[in-house]
Amino acid sequence: MSYGRYTEEFKRDAVVQITDRGYSVQEVSERLGVCTKSLYDWRRLYSQSEPKIKKDAAQSSEIQRLKAELVRVTEERDILKKATVYFAKNAK
Repeated sequence: MSYGRYTEEFKRDAVVQITDRGYSVQEVSERLGVCTKSLYDWRRLYSQSEPKIKKDAAQSSEIQRLKAELVRVTEERDILKKATVYFAKNAK
C-alpha cells in the first residue's frame, strides 16, 4: 500500500479530522479531495500503536534501501556480463 502522493503529515492531519474532531470520512474526503478508501486505510494505519507504526516505518525504509541496492547490483551485474562477452570475443 503506497500513498506517495501525500505526505505523512497530511495523512495524519486527515485522520485527526476524523478521529479527534468528529468529521465524517465522507466530509473529509470531499474537503481534501482524497478518496474515502484512502482515508479508511490511513485511519487504520495511524490508529495502530506507536511501536507498530515505528516498526512499519523502519521496514518501509529498509525496503527502499534494499530496492536501491538491488538496482545498483543489477547494473553492476549487467556491466560484468557485457565485459565478459567483450573479453571472450577478443580472446579468440
